[in-house]
Amino acid sequence: MKALFSTPGAPRSVDVREVDEPRPAPHEALIAVVAASLNRGELALLPSRPDWRPGQDVAGTVVAAAADGSGPPPGTRVIAVVDQAGWAERVAAPTTRLAVLPERVSFSAAATLGVAGLTALRGLRLGGSLLGAHVLVTGASGGVGHFAVQLAHVAGAHVTAVVGRPERASKVRELGADRVVQETEDLEPRFDLVMEGVGGPSLERSLHALNRNGVVVLYGRVSDQSARVALPDFRGRPARIQAFFIYQTDVETFGADLAFLAGLLERGQIEAEVGLEVSWRDLDRGITALRDREVHGKVVLRID
Repeated sequence: MKALFSTPGAPRSVDVREVDEPRPAPHEALIAVVAASLNRGELALLPSRPDWRPGQDVAGTVVAAAADGSGPPPGTRVIAVVDQAGWAERVAAPTTRLAVLPERVSFSAAATLGVAGLTALRGLRLGGSLLGAHVLVTGASGGVGHFAVQLAHVAGAHVTAVVGRPERASKVRELGADRVVQETEDLEPRFDLVMEGVGGPSLERSLHALNRNGVVVLYGRVSDQSARVALPDFRGRPARIQAFFIYQTDVETFGADLAFLAGLLERGQIEAEVGLEVSWRDLDRGITALRDREVHGKVVLRID
């Protein structure tokens, strides 16, 4: 079968090569991949990992069920999150980390859910009940922000979204944001929860926008800038910053949360945004668009 390998220093960021078929463990299903998506974490690692096989978010069809009897039978449409090697014609995935895909949800839309959707869902849970809460989402037009705005809205929160470009405001409002602000606007200190994925000055602003008991969930730093945070920023209030990495949460329940997200997508309670869909043989085009922040939502690869 064919798979993508990273090639740092070469004219192309990745290369398609022939590899052996995966050998699934007893608790793993073999999936024929139809679509996969690109995450910023993978983008950051490509230049430093020669011959690495990237790919975490996949959607496709089961071609061999797990030998231990867990998981769906062959022919079932599924979505899965794996550690790596998902940018390939086939991948082995633990059955606890996959979910059956509703027929009304396309493979391309499903491929956007994985790391971005799980990060938004599990990050928001750190705020407890969101009914009536004030939630701030930075980088609201990005992959995680896109889902965080919608999920917070569905949970009953009052959502303020931060965008870097004014032309993105209308779309974010359609997703459920009650208020949309620019990155340079002042924010009043009233937020119970901040989903922060930009870092740098954005993190500093987010911290000062917290109410007395608020929490900043720090899941990324797309700005690649450092932030100045000092003890006086917390004086007189037990507000906090919590670092968040999806793979440091319970990976054995990824499948349950993916099923929940896919159900919301099927019922129209949330929507996926495929900002750019390219053949996996043209991945460099997708990498450039994501790196330069030219795309709203997710970059999806067709495994064709």
